[in-house]
Amino acid sequence: MKPGSITLAAFLLYGLSGCKSTTVVDVYRESPSAAPAADESIVVLGRRHAMDHDTETDFVTCVGQTLNGSHGRLRVIPEKQFVDTMYPYFETSTAPMDVLNLNKLVKIPVVAAKFNEFKVRYFIWVDGATETVDKAGSISCAIGPGGGGCFGFAYWEDEANYEASIWDFKQLTLSGKISTETQGTSYLPAVVIPIPLLARVQSNACKSLAAQIESFLK
Repeated sequence: MKPGSITLAAFLLYGLSGCKSTTVVDVYRESPSAAPAADESIVVLGRRHAMDHDTETDFVTCVGQTLNGSHGRLRVIPEKQFVDTMYPYFETSTAPMDVLNLNKLVKIPVVAAKFNEFKVRYFIWVDGATETVDKAGSISCAIGPGGGGCFGFAYWEDEANYEASIWDFKQLTLSGKISTETQGTSYLPAVVIPIPLLARVQSNACKSLAAQIESFLK
């Protein structure tokens, strides 16, 4: 085996052994919740009122799609479809911030009619973001007469913090909150060709949060 191959193998073993993520979940139940009926739906929406971050649309979509594919038991209305249909009541500047404001919306006839059309049982508001909290290392690439390549090693640590607030539309109460914190380190070894070894922090956070929401609604 060539020296370069040995170095690459060492990089890969180091990355694969550490390229993992861990998740901590906290569940707070405010009031009893019941599973949605077969004809009822839930809506998963992202909170985007914070000045320092916006809850990523792709993360909200991931949670919704994961719940929707959960053994076919939960019927989830896509965020974009719901927000567009309910315009302008669920835009960032007008969306209800708590259950009391949702109660006010119900008193508007056109809004009440659309809620009834969707047969909404639960609103799930997701707030949070995934951020890179640490990174180090470097990779240099060069092209010469004999060809080109890259050499080096880099890593970065991502942290995903999300909280889901579950509103019971039938009872007009806050059922509870679920928070998840996922951390993971990704690696990028390069011997001629960079090979990313990703922790997939956001994806794992999505799966963990969706699993807890499903369990909560049972």
